[in-house]
Amino acid sequence: MITEVATIRVKPGVQATFEAAVGKAEAVFRRAPGCLGLVLTRCLEDPERYDLLIRWQTLEDHTVGFRGSPLFAEWRALVSGHFAEPPVVKHFANVFAPVEF
Repeated sequence: MITEVATIRVKPGVQATFEAAVGKAEAVFRRAPGCLGLVLTRCLEDPERYDLLIRWQTLEDHTVGFRGSPLFAEWRALVSGHFAEPPVVKHFANVFAPVEF
């Protein structure tokens, strides 16, 4: 499993509509093969900065499957108008199993 971390800076004043758009996009990611879930976090010190964490079974599920599918266009149509700048996307592999408290 890998985690995609997309750091997104939105335009000032559009936080609520961006969050609603990502909520609608949940349905897009549910249809994406290999997508295991997502979470959107907002920075408390910098409220125009978000991290979207998406879990994928494999890197290729995101970089080839999702990015090369019509689902990517659906996702971008919902959210890209909110972007202040292009998102920064990185992929991470777990070093060990998640620890729950």
